[in-house]
Amino acid sequence: MSTDRYVSPLSERYASREMQYIFSPDMKFRTWRRLWIALAETEKELGLSRNGRPVITQDQIDELKAHAEDINYDVAKAREKEVRHDVMSHVYAYGQQCPKAAGIIHLGATSCYVGDNTDIIVMTEGLKLLKRKLLNVIAGLAGFADAYKAQPTLAFTHFQPAQPTTVGKRATLWLQEFYLDLEDLDYVLNGMKLLGSKGTTGTQASFLELFDGDQEIVDRIDPMIAEKMGFRECFPVSGQTYSRKVDTRVANVLAGIAASAHKMSNDIRLLQHLKEVEEPFEKSQIGSSAMAYKRNPMRSERIASLSRYVMIDALNPAITSATQWFERTLDDSANKRLSIPEGFLAVDGILDLCLNVVDGLVVYPKVIEKHLQSELPFMATENIMMDAVKMGGNRQELHERIRELSMEAGRQVKVEGKENNLLELIAADPAFNMNLEELRKAMDSSRYTGRAAEQVEAFLKKVVGPVLEENADLLGMKAEIHV
Repeated sequence: MSTDRYVSPLSERYASREMQYIFSPDMKFRTWRRLWIALAETEKELGLSRNGRPVITQDQIDELKAHAEDINYDVAKAREKEVRHDVMSHVYAYGQQCPKAAGIIHLGATSCYVGDNTDIIVMTEGLKLLKRKLLNVIAGLAGFADAYKAQPTLAFTHFQPAQPTTVGKRATLWLQEFYLDLEDLDYVLNGMKLLGSKGTTGTQASFLELFDGDQEIVDRIDPMIAEKMGFRECFPVSGQTYSRKVDTRVANVLAGIAASAHKMSNDIRLLQHLKEVEEPFEKSQIGSSAMAYKRNPMRSERIASLSRYVMIDALNPAITSATQWFERTLDDSANKRLSIPEGFLAVDGILDLCLNVVDGLVVYPKVIEKHLQSELPFMATENIMMDAVKMGGNRQELHERIRELSMEAGRQVKVEGKENNLLELIAADPAFNMNLEELRKAMDSSRYTGRAAEQVEAFLKKVVGPVLEENADLLGMKAEIHV
């Protein structure tokens, strides 16, 4: 590896080999050649001829297929230095390998025929890989939520102690956001269409010329190319390019996944500070992230860091889409080469990290219970008061007394640094007529989590379960973590 030039950390540190291949030169230029083969086959099948003789022969197509994979990069690079055009350089290079077919490569097409169709194909493959990883994150979270559906924990509003929930119920909040991302991803993925072969301004004028003005034949070109490339259809209208709104939709899906991952990672970072949960760490891991007394949540921090990049990256395609002039401008090209691949590579890394974290997330029930019990007496006062009323106490008097006792216990906790002694104060107050043992029975934390466990079960059964069952063939992935 060269060490004297910039290397993207997305490829070196974060993204999987599978996603890197999808955005690699090999994938790009092999797809160009597949598209040229599809175009030549389509033109042959539609009977393209001159003076009664076929323009394209099976021998030519066979020659193109024989060299579909072995890209002669050196020839293409040398040619591009001379002509300053990447597509025409690869047409030339392909022709050098296929001398019989050289004259029919790219026949009637513009550069966007290979460039834009390949972009759509590559993004589609990228979305398919992200769907697999997203489903596995969802499956992992579903298992975690089910395992801890009844584990009471202190809930927070404004990061202040609030009515208890369960560890599993909290995980369903993360899970639901990823599920919404899956819905968005499926919608965009199912709507992906090829550009087809529309010509310089989208009018297919060059193909009308090739086929002597026969519109019925020209109408068949796009559907045939789409089928050969594994797509249902092409966009019905376009300028020279497919609408850059497509890139915006794709980038918004990426940003949505990033936002969900960021939310989950932030919660885990806060919980790790409380020592209630802990992300996984390796036996050989060193540094502050591996110290028993602090254990920095470095994976969750990395998720947050990459996620912020992706959320901001979504602005690029939106601005590019908004500023395209008429049938096309070229100010999209350099931007797309950065924003789209890097968005995919970053989200790929994010989901691998999420898979890793969810798969190894450690829960510490005793710490959770300790924190809960330190706050629960304040939250249980309504229940304690009603129990005292049932035993013959005066509700109004008890209400006022418990308010005063709570204030005193809170003052001792905050000002004097004492443990919460509200139960002791209540037991010592004759108005309540309850001993400490009776009061401690009221501290059963499961009494205060409402329908949390049942909500987890219902959500997993009715919402998540059917999706995972439907996509069972995509489950079972393990995270690919570089560093």
